[in-house]
Amino acid sequence: MCFLIVVVELIQSLVFLGNSTNLVRYFLKYMHYPIAQSSNMVTNFVGISYLLTIDAGYINDSYLTKLTAFVLYATIELLGVILLTYQAKNPNLLPPENETPSTFQAAILYIGLGAMAIGIGGSKATMPTHDADQLEHNKHGLISSFFSWYYISILSASILAATLMVSIEESYGRGWSFMISTILLCCSISIFSAGFSLYRCKKPSGSPIKRMVKVFVASTGTTNDIRTVEVHQNAKEQSYAKEKSYNKFKFLNKALNDDTIEVAQVEETKSLLGLLPIFATTIMLNCCVAQIMTFSVQQGDIMNRKTFNFTITPQSISLVPLVVVLVFLYLLEQSKSFYGNNEAINKIYEPHVRMGVGLVVSSVSMAVAAVVEYKRLKEFNEGNLMSAFWLMAQTLLLTFSDVNVVGGMLEFFYSKAPDGMRNLCTSLPWCSTAMGYFFSTMLVTACNSVSGRFGQAWIGGQDLNQDRLDLFYALLSFLSFINFIVFVFFARRF
Repeated sequence: MCFLIVVVELIQSLVFLGNSTNLVRYFLKYMHYPIAQSSNMVTNFVGISYLLTIDAGYINDSYLTKLTAFVLYATIELLGVILLTYQAKNPNLLPPENETPSTFQAAILYIGLGAMAIGIGGSKATMPTHDADQLEHNKHGLISSFFSWYYISILSASILAATLMVSIEESYGRGWSFMISTILLCCSISIFSAGFSLYRCKKPSGSPIKRMVKVFVASTGTTNDIRTVEVHQNAKEQSYAKEKSYNKFKFLNKALNDDTIEVAQVEETKSLLGLLPIFATTIMLNCCVAQIMTFSVQQGDIMNRKTFNFTITPQSISLVPLVVVLVFLYLLEQSKSFYGNNEAINKIYEPHVRMGVGLVVSSVSMAVAAVVEYKRLKEFNEGNLMSAFWLMAQTLLLTFSDVNVVGGMLEFFYSKAPDGMRNLCTSLPWCSTAMGYFFSTMLVTACNSVSGRFGQAWIGGQDLNQDRLDLFYALLSFLSFINFIVFVFFARRF
């Protein structure tokens, strides 16, 4: 049953990543938007898609079952892709050569992209929680393995998107790429629906935001007397309150003076507050990951990409690291069956440990990127072209880091989240990705503004050969290391 759902996630990720990879070329060649605007449109599309997971997570926790939610979101995404397919196949809905789209043509484009973003965000918020709900919560090994296989499906989709989907668009055009996406989405809905009779399905528990607001309001009472739960609560609930409820965020304990608020509501609020600082420390990682889609590609364009008389594309450089990390995850899962009872080995698999390792590696990856870029500039100034394959080192480290942090976050947030907030909390890793992309843009702007006052903006020109991208990477490495220290501080106190 979980295998069925992992296949659905692979298809969903293939559609999302395949379109994200090729959209910038579609905006340039078909819609005739300028380069800068096309790049910003893609970044905004990806960022908004991930950011919408928070809204979808809230809706799922409050109103919809996960079965209804996925079918609804996937259908909205399908309608968006169908609209974009129709536009790409209909010359009347495309702008003439060297002209930007009319208002009507742009409206169709943005409606299609908006529907896709809603569907993607909803699916990302629904699938991990629904899948993990099919397993027994006391079997942590199975849940950990599921999240590993879940991320393996995403990596597999990344590889297929960078090869199969790119090849289809280059050979047959964007219309065919959209059409294949339509077929794949229909398949994913059909495969998911085939398991309806087998799935465990939990009913929504009402708005978690309302419950949290009620706790906050009640905790602002003027009385300083923190009393135990009233007699109408059972003994087990009272014991739980005395042992655990008063240890963290003690100011919220005053909410227990309200007879309408239960201990579980206070604990729910405290759990989410405890997760937020850990969530915040992952944004810096995603800021680093954003560099793979931007500056690393631009670096590859001006480096030597020839091998055995064959020139590779800058995007293809990430394929080898993706395959290496995919094999690593597979071997890691296989090792669990051999060392599953070893306590020392099991600690390595703990999600917060994996997240810490990933954050350290992200700092190292940016340090390596700084060294590689410094060396590339030196070679260029001497009249030589450095091999683009040197970029694989930073890409491999950053991919390894991303896998550990995102995979660890999904498992950690799911296992630590209250029952009534699992969809919302499991959406936080994707929200972190969105905020990382937006933070990257802000950081680049800030660096150029500050460095420009001292002579030359680090990355403010039109050519990386005249910029100092190595200094920007070094800054990211330093900030990532500080971020890791902050993560350790909060993780030890969770």
